[in-house]
Amino acid sequence: MPGAEELFPDMIDLELSEPLDGLEQQVGAVLFDCDGTLVDTMGAHYRSWEAILKEVDSSSFLDYAHFCTWGGMAGDVVARNICVHLELDHDPLELAGRKRDHFLLQDDVHPEIPQIADFARRVARTHPVAVVSGGHRAAVERTLRSAGLRDLFEVIVTPEDVVHGKPAPDMYLLAAEKLGVKPEDCLVLEDGPPGVEAALSAGMRVVAVGPAASLLKQME
Repeated sequence: MPGAEELFPDMIDLELSEPLDGLEQQVGAVLFDCDGTLVDTMGAHYRSWEAILKEVDSSSFLDYAHFCTWGGMAGDVVARNICVHLELDHDPLELAGRKRDHFLLQDDVHPEIPQIADFARRVARTHPVAVVSGGHRAAVERTLRSAGLRDLFEVIVTPEDVVHGKPAPDMYLLAAEKLGVKPEDCLVLEDGPPGVEAALSAGMRVVAVGPAASLLKQME
């Protein structure tokens, strides 16, 4: 059975729904998802879920590609989806907490995704920038520090800040408000279908990253 490292796409040939060159000149702020967009962590999150699922039900198997369709959602929402998908009779909140603890205890140094991280460094010199992530704040902070990107961002929005996380637009609207920029003047980079939906619902311009790029092209 292939592991997450074999299943996760090669970031050298990262697919984008449109080229990034010069896009920042057309907007007032740039907002970034974290996991799978700025930092290559989806495999690490998957490994944590694998470990917890083996503890509660050794026969459970979570398909990696299916797991990635929930990218950007809050951990408790992902846990509920997993319980429904695998027909597990467990408390989703308890599972989400265990998975979060497991992830935070990993010793992994999470690598940046160079094409997006380099773009973030460039636009941070001239534009307000923010991270808008479905991850728990402690995990997002750890991930950004691990990749050496934390100091780029004064504003970080996570599900703890809103009532409704992705795919609702609330997190992106809050980030725009914190940056003092109108939603329609924001550019968003996102790899997860729920995040793409959230940013579009917020009235923002979206560049989809990785597999989500094909999805966005189909929507246009």
